[in-house]
Amino acid sequence: MTPSVDPQPDTGAIAFFASRLSFQTDVADVHTAFAGGDPGFALVDSRSGAAWEQGRIPGAVHLPTADIPARAATVLDPRLPVVTYCWGPGCNGATRAALALARLGYVVREMLGGIEYWTREGFPVEVAGALTASPPDPLTTPCGC
Repeated sequence: MTPSVDPQPDTGAIAFFASRLSFQTDVADVHTAFAGGDPGFALVDSRSGAAWEQGRIPGAVHLPTADIPARAATVLDPRLPVVTYCWGPGCNGATRAALALARLGYVVREMLGGIEYWTREGFPVEVAGALTASPPDPLTTPCGC
């Protein structure tokens, strides 16, 4: 006979996952926040100027990571939380940008998936002043989470 084990919550796992949710968000949540009007945060695109010109999330502020120490105070309200994004999951640019902003005292979260998953979910991208969208990738939508 196997002894009965009363499962106990894993406090380490709880702290880990709660921390991730405190410092990360995803493209669907950012899209929902923008669709509601005032998202309550500034969205920062930390990519290069060339990448910005290829397409960006509508409403984003262009602030490349290297420019954050010198320019953040001129383009961001320090009282407003910030969400950073970069290319995608194969890039840690949004993480580096979030760290740079956190060091300056900003409340900041990283958008998981970056612009890659933004476009894969079929959300609009601004290119040369016009909006464009690709059909959603069936591997990413609908997630249902």
